[in-house]
Amino acid sequence: MMAVTAGADFCYAIEVFKPMADAAVKIVEKNGFSDKIKVINKHSTEVTVGPDGDMPCRANILLTELFDTELIGEGALPSYEHAHRHLVQENCEAVPHRATVYAQLVESRRMWSWNKLFPIRVRSSLGERVIVPPLELDRCPGAPSVYDLQLNQVSPADFTILSDVLPMFSVDFSKQVSSSAACHSKQFEPLESGQAQVVLSWWDIEMDPEGKIKCTMAPFWAHSDPEELQWRDHWMQCVYFLPQEEPVVQGSVLCLVAHHDDYCMWYTLQQTSPEKNSRALPQVRPVCDCQAHLLWNRPRFGEINDQDRTDKYVQALGTVLKSDSVCLCVSDGSLLPMLVHHLGTEQVFTIESSAASHRLMKKIFQANHLEDKINIIEKRPEFLTPTDLKGKKVSLLLGEPFFTTSLLPWHNLYFWYVRTAVDQHLGPGAVVMPQAASLYAMIVEFRDLWRIRSPCGDCEGFDVHIMDDMIKHALDFRESKEAEPHPLWEYPCRSLSKPQQVLIFDFRQPVPQQLVHAEGSIELRRSGRNHGAVLWMDYHLTPDSTVSTGLLKPADEGDCCWNPHCKQAVYFFNPTLDPRVAPGGPQMVTYAVEFNPHTGDISLDFRLSDDLGTVH
Repeated sequence: MMAVTAGADFCYAIEVFKPMADAAVKIVEKNGFSDKIKVINKHSTEVTVGPDGDMPCRANILLTELFDTELIGEGALPSYEHAHRHLVQENCEAVPHRATVYAQLVESRRMWSWNKLFPIRVRSSLGERVIVPPLELDRCPGAPSVYDLQLNQVSPADFTILSDVLPMFSVDFSKQVSSSAACHSKQFEPLESGQAQVVLSWWDIEMDPEGKIKCTMAPFWAHSDPEELQWRDHWMQCVYFLPQEEPVVQGSVLCLVAHHDDYCMWYTLQQTSPEKNSRALPQVRPVCDCQAHLLWNRPRFGEINDQDRTDKYVQALGTVLKSDSVCLCVSDGSLLPMLVHHLGTEQVFTIESSAASHRLMKKIFQANHLEDKINIIEKRPEFLTPTDLKGKKVSLLLGEPFFTTSLLPWHNLYFWYVRTAVDQHLGPGAVVMPQAASLYAMIVEFRDLWRIRSPCGDCEGFDVHIMDDMIKHALDFRESKEAEPHPLWEYPCRSLSKPQQVLIFDFRQPVPQQLVHAEGSIELRRSGRNHGAVLWMDYHLTPDSTVSTGLLKPADEGDCCWNPHCKQAVYFFNPTLDPRVAPGGPQMVTYAVEFNPHTGDISLDFRLSDDLGTVH
């Protein structure tokens, strides 16, 4: 529609997703462009050209938006390659015209902790032990997948810049594009000496051939005008991990190499000199050969490497463990069995349901000479037998809890079901840790995240309400009315209420047979726009020790500090309602929360009410 408005004679709009193609036909008609635009519901590689084809002739302008945070991760290169060969004329113009990928080398212990297993200290009255990673994990090049995040939310104190911003390569979309594997090297001198660990990367696009109209994904420190920084969630910035950390010396000459195939990018660092800069050759995509990068995602690496978190578990375990304790650990890929052993317990069992997780934990135990001290049981907890436990009764059932299949905070309540399944194996007076969990809720105002649920309405002068209606209809399904997971450390928000405990789960008892229901109200204590409720779980290891997946400290002034290793659940309020909290506006949020023990689901219902008791 923008192209026709700008003077195009005719446009072919290719959209493979049928619901969106159907909506596009209606939007085109509503805005009066049906005689100028033909919507083709196909993948572009299936479009035919000719007298009986989808298009009678090749086009002379190629207008696309095929990008993701990595630029090429959604198949932009093969799509452009095919379009130039089959759909557009040889000297066509493309909008956008050109893209450039930038990179910056940094040292960052925080980001490196998302990629490697660090030595972990276990401090107790017995002294200090160190859990070391296997050499295989240390030498593994890691997973090639990009870690895309809101880089503007990473504190500058968390990384040291080792290079200038380097333009790595450009793609001219108006010319034939190749999806073949390639590499692009850039020579540079390190700004400081340090450990090269991480490459931060982003791209910009020039919409016109002259490069006067630009759109950049640069983070604030590399942006030409930080005051004009545009928030985006569809395009962010990239974090890539070098295969190994490498020392760099200020003033030396090095080469940073960007490699890519048709869908993926990765970086390597090469030693070079001004006299001889050997040309880098394309490499095959790196593959994780240690299993850890396939089983643990980036936040999980960070969580395991969190020494403060480990210390909390050690302190709590120290209050319940005895030398003759029989401990059964239930969490996916957890180091808790090693903590228990180092605290003096000789009889330690751990359940690893998957063969891959079993192999990984066996490697870690072997690297620490504990393969004969910790018994790995590879089976589902409900199939546990007395023989698996060598005829012993469990005196401590332990979990973080963490399970790889969990998306929402309460999905780790699977631990409660495990506790119920192994009830017959628990001895008299057995301790369960954590002993309970609490579900908390807090009403918040988001700085930007509310935009992902905000209707488009009129956009660039075009009426796109039909798309809003299509999305609203999709949200009428039960699954879409539930909360959705977001790593809120990347998405600043203000609390409008105090955190409120809405449900508690007692792990000392088996899962009940009846529904667990709670109702109440949350007072709104600050003015703002109440975009939704954030929910998270606190795990009470002991009466005096709690590990939170949500707030790390009280939000007394409104600003929220979230656990960076976990995703919190966000329940967005209806965006069509006035979300402002002001005198005379909504002052109270009432809630109804229900836990269904038969499905493990938690259903949520929030309603806004003002001083007059009117419900929204």
